[in-house]
Amino acid sequence: RAALTMLADPVLSGWVQERLDARVRHLLIDEFQDTNPLQWQALHSWLSGYAGAGGDVPGVFIVGDPKQSIYRFRRAEPQVFRAAQEFVAQVLGGDRLSCDHTHRNAPAIMATVNAVMGAAQAQGNYEGFRPHTTASRESGAVARLPQIPREILETTPAEAEPADWRDSLTTPRELPEEKLVTLECRQAAAWVAQQIAQGVAPQQIMVLARRRDRLGAMEEQLRLLHIPAQQPEKADLCDAPEVQDLTALLDVLVSPTHDLSLARALKSPLFGVGDGELVQIALLARQAQEQGQPRPWFDLIQQPQLDSAALRQAGERLTRWKALVDRLPPHDALDAIYHQGDVLARFAAAAPQALRGKVLANLRALPGAALQVDGARYATPYAFVRALKAGGIRAPASGRADAVSLLTVHGAKGLEAPVVLMLDTDAPPARAETMGVIVEWPGEAPAPWRFAFIASESRPPPCSAEALEVEKAARQREELNALYVAMTRARRLLVLSSVQPHQCADGSWWQRLVPFSEALTAPPSPAAAGAIDARQGGPIALAVVPMKHGGELPADALAVPVAASPESRFGQAVHLLLERWTPGGEAFPAAQLRRAARDFKLDPVQVREAAAMARRVLKGEGAWAWEGDAVDWQGNEVALLHEGELLRLDRLVRRRGSGEWWVFDYKSAAQPHQQAELLAQLRRYREAVAAASGGAAVRAAFLTGQGRLLEIE
Repeated sequence: RAALTMLADPVLSGWVQERLDARVRHLLIDEFQDTNPLQWQALHSWLSGYAGAGGDVPGVFIVGDPKQSIYRFRRAEPQVFRAAQEFVAQVLGGDRLSCDHTHRNAPAIMATVNAVMGAAQAQGNYEGFRPHTTASRESGAVARLPQIPREILETTPAEAEPADWRDSLTTPRELPEEKLVTLECRQAAAWVAQQIAQGVAPQQIMVLARRRDRLGAMEEQLRLLHIPAQQPEKADLCDAPEVQDLTALLDVLVSPTHDLSLARALKSPLFGVGDGELVQIALLARQAQEQGQPRPWFDLIQQPQLDSAALRQAGERLTRWKALVDRLPPHDALDAIYHQGDVLARFAAAAPQALRGKVLANLRALPGAALQVDGARYATPYAFVRALKAGGIRAPASGRADAVSLLTVHGAKGLEAPVVLMLDTDAPPARAETMGVIVEWPGEAPAPWRFAFIASESRPPPCSAEALEVEKAARQREELNALYVAMTRARRLLVLSSVQPHQCADGSWWQRLVPFSEALTAPPSPAAAGAIDARQGGPIALAVVPMKHGGELPADALAVPVAASPESRFGQAVHLLLERWTPGGEAFPAAQLRRAARDFKLDPVQVREAAAMARRVLKGEGAWAWEGDAVDWQGNEVALLHEGELLRLDRLVRRRGSGEWWVFDYKSAAQPHQQAELLAQLRRYREAVAAASGGAAVRAAFLTGQGRLLEIE
């Protein structure tokens, strides 16, 4: 609007055009079909000054495709592109060039595009389409997954009757439509897993949907299958759950009466408080309310008589951090909280491996965002919290090169992938809008011809009925444009997915593509195909190979990789001795000591020190972990797959009688429990065992080189 105002001003326009003439010799405008009338009028005001100017006209090159015009919500119209075509050809003496040949799409996909768009044009729903050709030699294919039937809601047994009580803390409410979406995304994710198992790289797969909420459901189903996925369009920092956790923390530090923010902060990885502790606080708050002395949760967790040690520690930290927020700028307060609360380490330990990099990138960007509010000079914590809740702060670019791309059709413009999966292709037509606006603004006109408010499109006023029909036809064309954009993203394989609508949606993407697509069978569930979910079932017992006490391993056993630093080599030698130690033996066999010296490049003194440290571990406070009377299951270097990451536990045992699992981590340091990264790592090991043990109690501890057993909370 500023450019249009300056170029239309009789005083300023000459000065602006003079500056543009001095700086611009060639003008290239790409994606012109996304230009709205206001933008074109600004450009027209400039270029019209060259009418009849002869050789002083700059080179103007406008590139666009009306078939890809899908931004009518920004007032972009294909007729603006046609108006620009006429202007360049007639006023500037330009040429029109057309191209219906592509190098992207396989012949099978191109044939489907021609058939679908040609049929729509034959029905009178489209205009201006010409058959395309392709240079691709890949055969390609267009296929469809089985449609999710609505009857499945009636045949699937409900988990609970509507009259039954539902624990909202552990069981989310799922509406019937949400159930169908989940089933569609589950089937689609299983198909993606099948493609990856057949050799397709995750980054070669693109999933498209009309709305972003469907992509969120798809991302969750892919996460359950440990398939990396990303939504490049989610560019708002405040949409990230980890940032919302920190926002809740800052909110309660600024406004201690915000109980809901405190509950979210306590549940976050910062504190790890469980539902039981939250219920305890809620009961205390209710008791105070009944006594006529209501108190916020922030005050209640400061009480020393609380049973939960986690709540007492949280109360102490929150009090300390509130003092920081009260006297420091937001950036400095956040920096101190990050340092004192081990924020990065805690969230890294809680995040799935596939999302860890993105989580850490968002958390590192949050303090920097504090410098963007009010220029950082006059920002207050309260203003920063309001800015975070308002949104609009861009998240850092942290895309993964090995992830499935989840995009809306609008976000996929200009992109391509060998394999494209389209979700929600049988959606019902949009309902009649209410309280809308009809704008008639021809591309060649300097201002709109009509601007009408419509209270209800189902009952339009007679004076706007004809304009409303034109608007509906434009919407239908844009729907076909979106289908064209979606289909032409695929280079080799295009697959459809849908949920059966309430009523047959004539003209839906699914209905248009079904005659030209091959029916696929439902992909097998990854769990049914043999994948193991660590959350189900107990440990798998393997046969124990008997070994004579004091038996020596052959001297030519496989060598282990050598660490770089002397400290690392020494630690690995201790680990090897503990791993190979045979219960009942008093000393390490000479062959094992020689192997440790050879594999880890240790001199005789270092080998003796490593053996002495290993003996202190075996004879120290954790000696019971090697006693057959104390444990009924034991394992060294236990590999466990958790949330897509392969973990390796130094030692895992189960106590006889109590059934408690113990996770041990060997550390040569005297105080490993005071190092945040080591704590986060051991907590993750404990979470993995808890997920695999089916609800059994799991405890974790460090075994130090001094013989100490240091259990963590």
